[in-house]
Amino acid sequence: MKAKSFAIYTLGCKLNFGESSEIARQLTEAGLTHADHPDVIILNSCAVTATAEKKSRNLVAHLHRETPDAEIVVLGCYGSLRPELIRRWPGVTAVFGNRDKMNAIPYILGETLPTAPRFFSAFSSNDRTRSFLKIQDGCDYHCSYCTVADARGESRSDTIDHVICQLQRINESGIKEVNLTGVNIGDFGKGQDVNFLQLLQRIEQERIVPRVRISSVEPNLLSEDIIRLVATSHTLMPHFHIPLQSGCNRILALMRRRYNCDLFASKIHLIKELMPQACIAIDVIAGFPGETDVDFEETYRFVESLPLSYMHVFTYSSRPGTPAAAMKQTPPPVKKERTDRLLALSAAQKLKFYRENENTSHTVLFESEVKEGMMSGFTDNYVKVQTPYNPTLVNQMVPVVISRLSDPDADERFLVMDCALQQ
Repeated sequence: MKAKSFAIYTLGCKLNFGESSEIARQLTEAGLTHADHPDVIILNSCAVTATAEKKSRNLVAHLHRETPDAEIVVLGCYGSLRPELIRRWPGVTAVFGNRDKMNAIPYILGETLPTAPRFFSAFSSNDRTRSFLKIQDGCDYHCSYCTVADARGESRSDTIDHVICQLQRINESGIKEVNLTGVNIGDFGKGQDVNFLQLLQRIEQERIVPRVRISSVEPNLLSEDIIRLVATSHTLMPHFHIPLQSGCNRILALMRRRYNCDLFASKIHLIKELMPQACIAIDVIAGFPGETDVDFEETYRFVESLPLSYMHVFTYSSRPGTPAAAMKQTPPPVKKERTDRLLALSAAQKLKFYRENENTSHTVLFESEVKEGMMSGFTDNYVKVQTPYNPTLVNQMVPVVISRLSDPDADERFLVMDCALQQ
């Protein structure tokens, strides 16, 4: 096909959003325009849960009804796992999985499809404050509940030199914060005789952008050397996202995770020893098959005992073809009860973390959004603060003193702290 206009929709993770931004940027550079009723609609899909797959199906059906003459191209994880099913959906003319996702570009431009590269780099550029930079793709872990390894393929990554070039491009656009993203970024450099620590050391040495955040890193790959580097860094933010999934060693073994609770706790305590104000977020799955009441209470007590900032809580979702799908499933009401308890604990953790930051000094990167006359931004340790709107502060690094919670009774998702600009 040869399209003149396009629209792109993205579901799922930050990695998908970075890849969608790259595709949109290349299509625009090739002369295509964004349109509400385009020639081609691109959906970058997600399949991490059954709900994510349903969202993809429903969105394609909706888009076909709204723009019946447009050709629909489906990309991403769902495209990797269920290509034949998706090709039968009304309006869909092409499906590209993660390995050949970037071939959607020559397809839309009416060009011959090349051999897909083993790794393609991408970064988001639709936010003037921050960018998500893809440095790694794929996963070799094959956890018993997860389809990502099948959907994304084997672990592969960019080169250190090209990551530095991408950071320079991002910096030239005026963006001041970059989040390093991938499927398993701690595995960076596998097969290249380099590793994630060496990449971070190079980033710290070059200091191209003022702020770099590290997205989710497996606890067994978050080395003491990485933690110590972040603790002394001028560029790497004291903000960690570490997937736990369960605080019960028996369940971790059933999940095929590559660590135990003792190792996980040691990483958390080292971070807090070196960086007392660091933000630490973790992932936890509630209701994994075979998780007994005793197992869950062990998880609850474990996460309650750690100095965490908040949790991302996921209700277990059975994925066809995974080993966990064949195990005895936890009843839905039990999964919901456990999810709700963990969410309540997370809310309490975040409130405590924010209150620990009262009367402390930090640097904030302010954003352009205005709500009721206030603008907001995030500190280096990922506390959201607000101040009266001032357009000169947008996308600026500003020293502030955090005062108090603006609304202590707010939902955890909407917590924000007042601050005063330092003179």
